[in-house]
Amino acid sequence: MYLQHNIGKKVKEARLSKTFTQQDLAERCNLTKSHISKIENGQAAPAVATLSKIAHELDTPLSWFLESNLQNKLSIVKNNEKKLKIGNKEIGYTYEALANRPRFSKVEPVIVTVLPEAEYVEPFTHVEDEFIYILNGSINLYYDGELHYLEQGDSAYFEGNTPHIFLSADKNKEATVLTVFIQNNPL
Repeated sequence: MYLQHNIGKKVKEARLSKTFTQQDLAERCNLTKSHISKIENGQAAPAVATLSKIAHELDTPLSWFLESNLQNKLSIVKNNEKKLKIGNKEIGYTYEALANRPRFSKVEPVIVTVLPEAEYVEPFTHVEDEFIYILNGSINLYYDGELHYLEQGDSAYFEGNTPHIFLSADKNKEATVLTVFIQNNPL
């Protein structure tokens, strides 16, 4: 819940710095004003694709929304100090930020837990490139209309602007994926 609330505060801060109304941002992201309001008030956990769209429209790196505090040269996140995960079974994933990086960092590592009960949803896009490494379990990666089966130890690197999604390949077991979002476009 802390991370969800923190993301909401940062979305509002970035939106106001661009002098956008909630309606302006909603229209730019093809969302409803109500959804933007719920995100800003910590009442809704945005999917990474949604947060990526918001970040893009606000000219702010996705990583800035996921960090919990700033440290300039060294970022250490102790296992027992990690904040709560963002996400739920409705979106099919939980996300856990692994590094507290400065606002304009071009790399954001996260642990994505792919929930086994997640249903197939439409593939999505985002502006960052993405590297994934399967820590445990197995996933079906749907990328540009093709299915790729990946299991523990496998990895993939792909452009985020091509439609993609990954789901647990085993409907009885979650998969854990190290995901690194790499911002490759200038702000």
